[in-house]
Amino acid sequence: MNSITLLQPGKIEFGEGSLGKLSEDSILETSNKILLLVATPLMNALAETVKTLRSKNKDVSLVEYKFVGEPTFAQFNTLMDENEGFNPDCVIGVGGGSVLDCAKLMAALINNTKKLEDVVGIGFLNGRKAKLICIPTTSGTGSEVSPNAILLNEATNAKSGIISPYLVPDSCYLDPVLTVSLPAKLTAETGIDALSHCIEAYTNKFAHPMIDTYALRGIQLISENLLKAYQNGQDIEARSAMLLGSMYGGLCLGPVNTAVVHALSYGLGGKFHIAHGLSNAILMPEVLRFNLPSNPKRHAEVARALGITWNGKDENIASLGIEKIEGLSIACGIPQKLSEIGITGDVLPELADIAMKVTRLLKNNPREVTRQDAINIYKKLL
Repeated sequence: MNSITLLQPGKIEFGEGSLGKLSEDSILETSNKILLLVATPLMNALAETVKTLRSKNKDVSLVEYKFVGEPTFAQFNTLMDENEGFNPDCVIGVGGGSVLDCAKLMAALINNTKKLEDVVGIGFLNGRKAKLICIPTTSGTGSEVSPNAILLNEATNAKSGIISPYLVPDSCYLDPVLTVSLPAKLTAETGIDALSHCIEAYTNKFAHPMIDTYALRGIQLISENLLKAYQNGQDIEARSAMLLGSMYGGLCLGPVNTAVVHALSYGLGGKFHIAHGLSNAILMPEVLRFNLPSNPKRHAEVARALGITWNGKDENIASLGIEKIEGLSIACGIPQKLSEIGITGDVLPELADIAMKVTRLLKNNPREVTRQDAINIYKKLL
């Protein structure tokens, strides 16, 4: 077995109503200045927590995260500038992946000599003084347990990853109640994103038995519950399963990470501002067909986790699994073609050029991908 490092929060609190335990977290007991970065729809949900913390003589700054879509470098730097004077000793992020990623970076870069532009890539952060707590409100990115943060670099029209052990939260709270109000469309897109994390980790060139367990369980939980959560957002059992599956996907990101599905999605998000989960949902089946010959057994095992019970050749089982993903995506109202979201053939070379620069993910793919391969995958989806 290859050597591997799995980092995760020191405390993971899971279950209905777990948000109510936040004010009792030992980290907050020893923190005097607390910054909460909260997505707009969740501001009221944090009112009681803020009240409790202030009753304990804590200096609490409640910051509303108002940005729409994936955060840009400029937006993050605006957040830093607006909160420069507060200097919290604990940062709490409450929201989707964008909110959590910004909270993680704020915690790391407050009182730090380095700026955002200095830490893009793997391992460039030099530490983190503030404590960090993350509370996801979508079942998608798994950012609450991962060492990753992704922002849009306006200069390159591509997303940039900041990967560091210092971005792993100290605590995270997974309360499925916070996800019930997520609209059906976002439920579907973020759910497929979480599924892609698990599948790409399991079929990855650097897949590892320590992570395989999380990946397979995540695939199972998400595939069994995504449509239920999409059709009935109040289904707390489905929401709980989705949130747990998403967390498993997040645990896969640090030690193994994703591959070409995500690399090919970078230009779609950066240049055309297509939602990350939607990009992955459209791309994943075709990428899996491309990758299947590299390891039919692994892809067949993914199909088994998706619920395929047919016996036969690995190649055929794997193909049924890919069809299962497509069927789930269609049932959740997700477009199946790039042309349906406004992408035309003339931009494919540029998209491929952007993708080929994402070497930190390309190197993980079980099959080598050339620029022409990338263009061909895009073409099949027009």
